[in-house]
Amino acid sequence: MAFSIAIALLSISLTALLLLLLLLLRASRRRRIPLPPGTLGLPLVGETLQLISAYKTENPEPFIDERVGRFGTLFTTHVFGEPTVFSADPETNRFILQNEGRLFECSYPGSIANLLGKHSLLLMTGGLHKRMHSLTMSFANSSIIRDHLLVDIDRLVRLNLDSWSDRILLMEEAKKITFELTVKQLMSYDPGDWTESLRKEYVLVIEGFFTLPFPLFSATYRRAIKARTKVAEALTLVVRRRRKESETGAKKEDMLGALLAGDGGGFSDEEIVDFLVALLVAGYETTSTIMTLAVKFLTETPLALAQLKEEHEKIRANKNRSEGLQWNDYKSMPFTQCVINETLRVANIISGVFRRTMTDVQIKAGYMIPKGWKVFASFRAVHLDHEYFKEARTFNPWRWQSNGASSSAVNVYTPFGGGPRLCPGYELARVEIAVFLHHLVTSFSWAPAEEDKLVFFPTTRMQKRYPINLQRRNISS
Repeated sequence: MAFSIAIALLSISLTALLLLLLLLLRASRRRRIPLPPGTLGLPLVGETLQLISAYKTENPEPFIDERVGRFGTLFTTHVFGEPTVFSADPETNRFILQNEGRLFECSYPGSIANLLGKHSLLLMTGGLHKRMHSLTMSFANSSIIRDHLLVDIDRLVRLNLDSWSDRILLMEEAKKITFELTVKQLMSYDPGDWTESLRKEYVLVIEGFFTLPFPLFSATYRRAIKARTKVAEALTLVVRRRRKESETGAKKEDMLGALLAGDGGGFSDEEIVDFLVALLVAGYETTSTIMTLAVKFLTETPLALAQLKEEHEKIRANKNRSEGLQWNDYKSMPFTQCVINETLRVANIISGVFRRTMTDVQIKAGYMIPKGWKVFASFRAVHLDHEYFKEARTFNPWRWQSNGASSSAVNVYTPFGGGPRLCPGYELARVEIAVFLHHLVTSFSWAPAEEDKLVFFPTTRMQKRYPINLQRRNISS
């Protein structure tokens, strides 16, 4: 017995020694690799808590601002359980985006990956990602929007605005609009009790994105996991019902119909559900936040609001009150596009992208990122840098007019990402925002219901929902 215990203790000691040697070798290797400057923070959690708490403040960039000031536009940190190199440098960001699949692969924190599902477009790699990205693009390009989607976008936006009272919580109303639009485009469902019940679960899912992915310690994450299960169950029933209908020859011209048709090979129910979950998140959360912030920025910039109203009143003057917008109307909104561009730049709904190095990667200034490390290309930090945009943290839609100061900002403006993972719904989002602004400014005058400093960062739980008081207006008066 004593001999067996001695052998066991020796085995444990050897294992511990080997682990210690492995850690020392890793540390020695890291010392030889010229990492960007920075700090890894506390054991295990690193600087994750500082990152999360910073994004709940009114300052949109306290975490990166502070570290760029100390270390420069490339710095090392440790967030969401992994050592990570942050880039606030546009040249490095382009390098990361352009080398997708060669030097870098898509990789997101566990809190996001677990909630979206392993088959989501955000987490797909290789040929499958290319195939699904192409499929998504084919359902959100200009011709599809013009010929099929615009009529529903216009109808559902007007339907929602017609139900508004004299005081609303704009963020909540915008989320209802974008969720209903996305469900319609993906699965051909009109608004109803089922879509509203599904949306409420989505609110809980999204709250879990930027939190520690440990259900034992985070009640928010536990709620998000439970809500994600409910969402998956509801969508699975829809997928199974539609699959049975498609087997009898019934077919709908929506995204789910295309997935069930399985161009190039079929998809399982689980794959389709994960794909729909991610697209619903993308279409619901991001676009609604841009809508809300566009209204906030316009309210605080009366000259911009007046010019926007003038543009849309000219369009509405040539139509009767019930007539919907046409594609040529959308294409005749140049200042609206400036407003959308500037809102995207200042608000930065896609803050940046996470990638993982597939090999040791040399980047700018002779730094090296070790194989297996995370990198974060921050679009937000570039968009809010005075070096690239004059008075970068001021809302100024006129900067996007022809021959404006930002005509040279093409290579540093990346609100929808870039490379092979360019957001496939970027044009659809712009159309939805433009249609929403059209009907808002031609139907209402408004003012904030109270002083409400809306937090920029959209993925944390917003306590401020931007309440506004409304008054219906008649543009012919």
